[in-house]
Formats: sequence, structure tokens, C-alpha cells
Amino acid sequence: MNPVTVGGVTVGICILVRHLVDWWPGSKPLRNDPVAHGADLLPFLLSWAYGVLAILGVGGLVGWVADTTLWISNWLGDVALVWGVGGQAGQSAGRATYLPLSQAGGALVLILTVALVAAAKKSRYASDLKRGAWCGVCLGTSAGVAGFAAVPLAQAMNWLGGTVYGALA
Repeated sequence: MNPVTVGGVTVGICILVRHLVDWWPGSKPLRNDPVAHGADLLPFLLSWAYGVLAILGVGGLVGWVADTTLWISNWLGDVALVWGVGGQAGQSAGRATYLPLSQAGGALVLILTVALVAAAKKSRYASDLKRGAWCGVCLGTSAGVAGFAAVPLAQAMNWLGGTVYGALA
């Protein structure tokens, strides 16, 4: 697994900020109907959670795609930092440790991958789903605030996988 750099985290935060700016309905509409406007964020948030799970150590093709996405995001972010604001490239911003997925948790991530690909092809929220997964991959192993969800998501996926596959045995 590639470690996330400051550039990769920056790309993830930029994706998140762009999505929130596009989504923002204004304070008055949000106060009048918070549930409907909050529901508009759901596709992005669910695919963000998928992106976090995908980067947590799932191997095979799913892991390779997530790892390659992180590598490209690191590179893009590092280039933007160096050429955009005169920063430095390649500084690690990753977590020292993370909770890997169990075999049953990985199986559920595979099922979620199939669901996400199908939803991205059929849904009107395709761009939200793609951006959310990309953002999750960039922020899933970060050491900062965005990485706080990685451990609970992995624990929940491992528990759910153990429950589902334990019941089938």
C-alpha cells in the first residue's frame, strides 16, 4: 500500500470541498427542509465510506485500483503543492497503524464494489459516487481528522462480515 502524502490528502480535501460547495443549498432552504437536503449528501458519503474501506488493505484488483488512485492523487497533489504554492512534495501524512479488513470484511467490500459500479452506471448520482469513492481513497489512511472513520468502518465491516458469513457456515 502506498502511503498517503500531504498532496494526496490535499486532493481528497479539495474533492470534499468542491462537493460541499456544489451541494450547499443555502441556509434558508437548509433550515426549511434539512432532511431532503441532507439526503442529497448520502450518495457521496456512502461512496466515501466505500473508498475508505477499499484503501484499507483490500488486495487483488480492488486494492490495486484503490492503490493506483491514491498514487495518482499523491502525485497530482504534490505537483500542485510544489508548483502552486511552493511547498514540498512527498511528505507522508499517513497513519502509523490501521485496522485491516478480515476475510469476511473483504468479501463484503467486494460485494460493495459490485453495487457501487452498478450504481455508478445506472444512477443519476454517478458523479457523486465516483467523487466520493475517490475522496475516501485519498483520506482513508490519513493521519488527520479525515482518517478518524477508518477504524470504526473497518470494525463494522469485519463484524458484519463475520455475522453474515458466520450465519452461513
